[in-house]
Amino acid sequence: MTTRPSPFGHPFLLGFDEIEQALDRVAKGASDGYPPYNIERVARAADRPERLRITLAVAGFTQGELDVMLEENHLVVRGRQVDEKTKEFLHRGIAARQFQRTFLLADGMEVMGADLANGLLSIDLTRPEPERIVRKIVIASRDP
Repeated sequence: MTTRPSPFGHPFLLGFDEIEQALDRVAKGASDGYPPYNIERVARAADRPERLRITLAVAGFTQGELDVMLEENHLVVRGRQVDEKTKEFLHRGIAARQFQRTFLLADGMEVMGADLANGLLSIDLTRPEPERIVRKIVIASRDP
């Protein structure tokens, strides 16, 4: 078995091994397509910074059946529906199902909030403008 060379194995890329591990996790978790979702960039407004909006199609789920959690740098959305045994269906095309969708967030990303309307769960994210850091490093002399 041969291993593929890592793009993060270059000697100028120090400390990026966590990014490689994150990419591997994302690639493994991308196979499940439920629920479908969009990610859009929302332009800066006068009173709001530019933000990202994740919109998930969660028709049939109530607010109480959905959880949005921030677990370290993972945004985790879970849906749990209870199968109602008291109903008698003549046709059942809408199954009660559970899901978990995880989004890996970059450092500094903040969750502004979430709302549910018309079967769509929207979650707004923002990234504060990074400060530009310039620092002079003092060179110590080791000569005798």
